[in-house]
Amino acid sequence: MKMVDLHVHSNCSDGTYSVRDLVDYAVKKGLAAFALTDHDTVDGLDEILEYAEELKSKGINVPEVIPGIEFSTEYHGKDIHIVGLYIDYHSEMFLEKVKEFADGRVARNRKMCRLLREAGIDITYEKLVEAFPDCVITRAHYARYLLDHRYTKSMQEAFDRYIGDHAPCFVPREKVTPFQVITLILEAGGIPILAHPILYHLSDANLEHLVKECKEAGLIGIEAIYSTYNTAEERQIRKLAEKYHLLISGGSDFHGSNKPGLDLGIGYGKLVVPEDVLTELKKTRCNLLFTDMDGTLLNDKSEITPDTKTALDRMTAMGHHLILSSGRPLPSILEVRKLQGIDYPNTLIISNNGALIYNCDTESNILAHRLDMEDIRYIIGEAEKQHLHIHAYTDTEIVCHELNDELRFYTRRTHLPLKCVENIADSLEQGSFKLQCIHLTDRSVLERFRDHIMPHMGGRVQVIFSSDQYLEILPAAAGKGQALLYVAKYLHVPHIRTYAIGDAENDISMLKAAGTGIAMANADPAVKEAADIVTEKDNNQGGLVEVIEKYFIGK
Repeated sequence: MKMVDLHVHSNCSDGTYSVRDLVDYAVKKGLAAFALTDHDTVDGLDEILEYAEELKSKGINVPEVIPGIEFSTEYHGKDIHIVGLYIDYHSEMFLEKVKEFADGRVARNRKMCRLLREAGIDITYEKLVEAFPDCVITRAHYARYLLDHRYTKSMQEAFDRYIGDHAPCFVPREKVTPFQVITLILEAGGIPILAHPILYHLSDANLEHLVKECKEAGLIGIEAIYSTYNTAEERQIRKLAEKYHLLISGGSDFHGSNKPGLDLGIGYGKLVVPEDVLTELKKTRCNLLFTDMDGTLLNDKSEITPDTKTALDRMTAMGHHLILSSGRPLPSILEVRKLQGIDYPNTLIISNNGALIYNCDTESNILAHRLDMEDIRYIIGEAEKQHLHIHAYTDTEIVCHELNDELRFYTRRTHLPLKCVENIADSLEQGSFKLQCIHLTDRSVLERFRDHIMPHMGGRVQVIFSSDQYLEILPAAAGKGQALLYVAKYLHVPHIRTYAIGDAENDISMLKAAGTGIAMANADPAVKEAADIVTEKDNNQGGLVEVIEKYFIGK
């Protein structure tokens, strides 16, 4: 397998190679890919990508060039670096923020030059820029200037005597936090990575706290493979990645002659970043479509329109993920998936209104919430006292007292076998993902039952309507919205890339949880009120196609 290098600098910041030289060198090295991640600038990205394309047109096997950036931020007095991969560096919002950071750097550099002059060094900001034209000035440039003008005998001495974190001429950066930068990278469609965390010399507890806070802000990866790490340090970062469900990244931090002995792709000779690392990171660049089924994905005949099927085919072929989210039990959703031909790879299913999440590729549950048996007995008992239809579920059956009008109505779409028993609760060996009450003619009956049982539940359950006829009682930890958030974290996909569409009350939490919440034209008024967007067409006219074409196929 070929290797990659996801942390590389050019002379657009503090490296010594031009962007063209970097491409040529990466070709010579036989890398599969490398990321240009200059400090706080994207100035070299257009040129490097254009040059790579030029070489490809000549038949040269060129590594993938990944547009990136390395931001410097401040955290509790420490200089913390966040790498962004695959950024949309033409985004006006992104460029505006980068300019703000640059303006802060200029003010800082002028202060440092003043302090160095007071220490007896002949330097001005203008002289520094003249010595290093077209560069983002970093402390490495100061060190080179001091060395070239014989104020120090090495660059390290420059840091130790003058510009290191605790040296007299050091000026801290304006306080841009790691969390602000992580958000910025995500908004620019990029993948935020915590760079070389070992280099910050934090205690184990403080490093873990930093990682935890960054993860909460949306961090996707952590640099666990790095030129200076020893085996124990790499193992430490990999453990943090596993604990906080982060992806692994790695790179040399190549700067050319500014870091003597450190080479592209191999660091100090032992660096190995396999292409698999990049493959896993790329998976986070997909968009996630969370779609309700009845009234949304399916028309009123419980079918997928031809236009919708074609759009789904194209969307999934581009690598985006389909997540089917329904109040239906899992076997019913699997039946629809097979009958309608939507058995795409990477499909997940959220069933029972978020009580169960299922991975279709591995044919296994990835999350399951079941009602407590004592709560099941109480709720069923109260429903029976009021002569209200209620049923429960095993993994494959509906557990009920008898076939009645309510079940005939319910099973016209949900084709599960019935298990008719005298005592429903006694037949639930593993509990139930949900309980379902049905009243065919009067929603207020179900509302009164909801209001009756909830004061006795102690916050352990939630009650939602999936239609005017269906009242569903779920574990408190369930719900489509909670499930959406779990799936996004499970797939390492940023919240901004999540899209949810539905039509009924049980979809509201999902729409609110998504980066973009969409209501069908046929949705209930409350659902439209909760949504960011309402489609022009309904479920019979292929309203879902509008969403796919705008947010998935067009991207």
